Amino acid sequence: MDGITAIANVLKLEGVDFIGCMPSNPLIEAAAIAGIRPIVFRQERTGVHMADGFSRINNGKRTGIFLMQAGPGAENAFGGVAQAYADSVPILLLPAGAARHRQGIDPVFSPTRSYESITKWTAQINYADRVPELMRQAFTKLRSGKPGPVLLEMPGDLISEEIGEEQFDYEPPQVLRSAGDPEAVARAARALLSAQRPVITAGQGVLYAEATDQLVELAEFLQIPVMTTLEGKSAFPENHPLSLGIGGSSQTGQVHRFLTGADTVFAAGASMIKSNFTAPLPLGKTLIHTTNADADINKDYKADYPVVGDARLVLGQFLEEIKRQSGGQARPANQELIDEIKASRQEWLDQWLPRLTSDEVPLNPYRVIWEIMHTVDLNNTIVTHESGSPREQVSPFWEARAPRSFIGWGKSTQLGYSLGLAMGAKLAAPEKLVINFMGDTAFGMVGLDVETAVRERIPITTVVLNNSTMAIYADSRIPTAVARYNIKQTGGNYADMSRAMGAYAERITEPDEIAPAMRRVQERNEAGEFALLEFITKEEGAYSKYQFV
Repeated sequence: MDGITAIANVLKLEGVDFIGCMPSNPLIEAAAIAGIRPIVFRQERTGVHMADGFSRINNGKRTGIFLMQAGPGAENAFGGVAQAYADSVPILLLPAGAARHRQGIDPVFSPTRSYESITKWTAQINYADRVPELMRQAFTKLRSGKPGPVLLEMPGDLISEEIGEEQFDYEPPQVLRSAGDPEAVARAARALLSAQRPVITAGQGVLYAEATDQLVELAEFLQIPVMTTLEGKSAFPENHPLSLGIGGSSQTGQVHRFLTGADTVFAAGASMIKSNFTAPLPLGKTLIHTTNADADINKDYKADYPVVGDARLVLGQFLEEIKRQSGGQARPANQELIDEIKASRQEWLDQWLPRLTSDEVPLNPYRVIWEIMHTVDLNNTIVTHESGSPREQVSPFWEARAPRSFIGWGKSTQLGYSLGLAMGAKLAAPEKLVINFMGDTAFGMVGLDVETAVRERIPITTVVLNNSTMAIYADSRIPTAVARYNIKQTGGNYADMSRAMGAYAERITEPDEIAPAMRRVQERNEAGEFALLEFITKEEGAYSKYQFV
């Protein structure tokens, strides 16, 4: 077989049943012959985002894959890969490259070199007989350690080079997980037991490790309140009495209250990186930090009790050690703490209910989000947000009850990311209702891939909050230019645009039409149709932001 066919056979052995792509790439035809469905996107970035969403919902067990054309296709995909790298998402990228005798000649584009800074690992398949070896390395890195994108470049002349049947010895590699150092766990457990006002912050590592059960057991055993990072949202059920909600660029009032008052913070499966999209760790806290990446220890915050290892294994070790040190006796339910969390949440919600239940026209975006949340079945829905206003407006108020029911993101903030994410999530979990909330500016960047979802029958619901501006930022972020040059606001009828591409779409302007419209599009989704709801909203600049000292 030739080298490209060998790659397709590896994908088939890995259980891959579809690939995202933009023509042309020689693997598309080879994969189709092997029974792997190609999904052709309108632009590379959205296709990479689809692979990203697929990997997230499958928890890395099945990997999203995207193929790029040599040269411009590989160049165009860069932004999507950078986003996946920032958010630690395992995706496999298989760009076509120049023929080997043309490599190194300026300005021939080299994916292997160019993507080194935004991937976990890059390599070139320089000989056909190395396909099994390099693909084995790629899938090992995708399944083990801190997740991230992996890239294998396929030279243009690999299709003309043969590999013998006896050389094709590929077997899917196993997942590799590491537990924590028992001595480090014992020290950290002792510190957690002695804490007077501890808070647990759960990151995305809890989701990847499928450690929600262990996290819930630990929180209940010690009666510790739990918040999540933006990426970790849904790692702990937000209808649990010990839940504080999310601590992102927007956060709940109870996160601010309990994080400020904590003496000890136990960060589980979190990178603890300072950014504009995470709640900062206030000064003077004792930090217990568990992560599967030693590079994240002592990076932005001093870790008093670091433990490196897989979140599920480490949390299991913590439970065993805490039971040993405490004599196996769980703390009784702390009704005073539970009442304080509940009261704090209600106090925070009371401040926002005028917006969440507003009858304003144009619509208040908070009313749209709140109404939709109370219309759908939260136990069978996956939601993601867009960058900017939708992120700040959706993330603190949407109640995530089950792991991976909410895709939070924010270490990079590409507009348009949510559409591809939602498509990938639906491909990973076809039984779920999948919704992405986006603004009109984001839709303007990626809206043509509505046609992809229609053509490929990927039945998600896209909610466009159309306020004809960038609402969360004053004066569209360019106040001087607006005043001096009379720059007009952005505009467009996105429901009409979507209908022109074959989608079911509605434009809603009245608050009493929000819930009925959502029920109608659920029926369309169940019938296998993509649906878009365009809500004409007001410019709403307020969001749930707190200052930490």
